[in-house]
Amino acid sequence: MVPTSPYALILDDHPLVAHGMAEFLRARLPQMEVVEAAGADDLLRRVDMRGTSAIALIDFWLAEGAAVGLIAQVRSHCPGMPIAVISGDDDPAVMEQARQAGAQGFIHKQAAPETFGLAVEALLSGLVWFEPGLQGSQPPRSRDLPVTPAELGLSTRQGQILALVLQGLPNKRIALQLDIAESTVKEHVTGILERLRVRTRIEAITLLRGRRLELS
Repeated sequence: MVPTSPYALILDDHPLVAHGMAEFLRARLPQMEVVEAAGADDLLRRVDMRGTSAIALIDFWLAEGAAVGLIAQVRSHCPGMPIAVISGDDDPAVMEQARQAGAQGFIHKQAAPETFGLAVEALLSGLVWFEPGLQGSQPPRSRDLPVTPAELGLSTRQGQILALVLQGLPNKRIALQLDIAESTVKEHVTGILERLRVRTRIEAITLLRGRRLELS
């Protein structure tokens, strides 16, 4: 199927992340419509209705679990559609699973916005994009300036949550890792974004590039 007009599809089960990526793409590629899917079924429904999108950006970890099956399903349904997987995981196995499922690209959630834009443009041009190394698996750079949660105006708990946000983890996984309610994580994330004076997680990650968050 051929779309009536070029559009990009985004599926991330965290609305802030999805919206941040969408707004970035709208600014970088104003000629392209950007559509945010509400879930796996919604993504497939939109493709059925509108035809193959110019690119699909799919979070590896969705509410239902790993998106490997969805990626393979989209690849079978739309063989020519470029698929980029987005993830905050540092495990190289995640990138390899995405590749084997049929994705043409893998973009780490800690990538710089410019890197994200270049990756999307490469995929739109028919190229592949798999980052050679994941940021989180590398030791902190010596030129990174240390900063504490207190210096950012955050509580100790907010600092712990921010550290996991900077790794690209969604609320559900943060809640499991810290053994707290997902609703509590959501409240803290809202407070963190307000304190940092940013609107999205991507903006928070961008703001803190060059800083090394130190938890006591």
